Amino acid sequence: MAATRRAPGLRRPALALLLALALPLAAPAQDNGAPAPQPVATEDVLPDGAIAERMRAIVRAFGVEDVEVAVEAGIVTLSGTVAEPALSDELAGIAARVEGVVAVQNQLRATTEISEQLDPIFSRFGARIDQGLALLPLLLIAVLIFVTVFWLGVVVSRLGVWTRAAPNAFIAGIYRQAVRAAFGIGALVVALELLGAGALIGTILGAAGIVGLAVGFAVRDTVENFVASIMLSLRQPFRPNDLVEIAGDTGRVIRLSSRATILLSLDGNHIRIPNAVVFKSRIVNFTRHPSRRFTFDVGIDPDAPIEKTRILVQDTLRALPFVLETPDALVWVENLTEGGVILRVTGWLDQDEAGFVTARGDAIRIVKAAIEGAGVSIPDTTYRIRVEGAGVLADAAAPRPPTPAEMADTPPPEAEPAAASFRASEENAVVAIVDAERVGEDDLLRANAPQE
Repeated sequence: MAATRRAPGLRRPALALLLALALPLAAPAQDNGAPAPQPVATEDVLPDGAIAERMRAIVRAFGVEDVEVAVEAGIVTLSGTVAEPALSDELAGIAARVEGVVAVQNQLRATTEISEQLDPIFSRFGARIDQGLALLPLLLIAVLIFVTVFWLGVVVSRLGVWTRAAPNAFIAGIYRQAVRAAFGIGALVVALELLGAGALIGTILGAAGIVGLAVGFAVRDTVENFVASIMLSLRQPFRPNDLVEIAGDTGRVIRLSSRATILLSLDGNHIRIPNAVVFKSRIVNFTRHPSRRFTFDVGIDPDAPIEKTRILVQDTLRALPFVLETPDALVWVENLTEGGVILRVTGWLDQDEAGFVTARGDAIRIVKAAIEGAGVSIPDTTYRIRVEGAGVLADAAAPRPPTPAEMADTPPPEAEPAAASFRASEENAVVAIVDAERVGEDDLLRANAPQE
């Protein structure tokens, strides 16, 4: 019986404990939903008639005639037609902010009449025209200032100071263009500031930078040639009529233009090389210094006295009238092959007095005659086949070699004539053609410009 009496007393603390645990769990569940709605005021609110009059006044201020406003218990109902859907949303937003409005029912719809839809557009155009007419005097003043400042820049760019300050006409033209661009930008800035549109300056400059970057990538080769033309015109690595080798092409320089270097090959052909290629290539200038060395190899019989033959060739080379005394002409043993001993023959000449190609040819001819005159044979590189035990296979059409008696009766060969001091050269044959083509042509090369 005692246990039965204590049972109700135990139930009450257990229920209290369950309620205490359940209340904290129930509270976050209520907080996780949407924000609690604001209470609707019931005192000190505007009457429906005052709200309706306020909204009708707002609608009239927008110039809309086909909109009806009805208010009941603080709920505003907008009905009718408007010219633009955006105006419907704007009127509904304004109605929601009017004091005393509980909710807004937007029943406005866009009109289907074309004339009513075009009226707002024409109204905006008319407003813009009125603003333009009001700003017309100020706009004329801004245009006048722009033209005046830009014209001043043109006058300044035509002054002779730029020609005197620049190393050539091409650089002077770049100076003039830079001056005109600077004055043009300054004129635009002043005009926009006068019109109160200074904020557009940053937009214009940003757009110009983006457009310039895009154009730079599109015409990268042209820009590279232009920059190379500036560098070549300043450095002047060659002169007109110089004999040069550029990117494997050899010829005399006709001119340096703003895009390419034009050569005339020794065959009389025009060679046009982009300035970007010229600037990055290895340039060999054969006429920069008048002294130039020629070289050729000659072979002698391995049984011949090598040192005596070398001295003979060297003395013969020094005796030639076009070979310079300084630097000295030299001959040395270059190699030993199956055909004989190879002598390397070198000599220097003055290109202003003797042609390089013809002088080298004369030297080869006279050295060969001196070697053969001394009884030293020049090896024949023709191979002959001999079969052991079968005799010599001789060609029936080949001439019979002379006997010693016949060789004794043969008169010695006539001596080679000495080379002339002044012989026309193959490289100089196109000089007159280059001079004729340079007449009246724009050129970035100057005869008195410093060279690197």
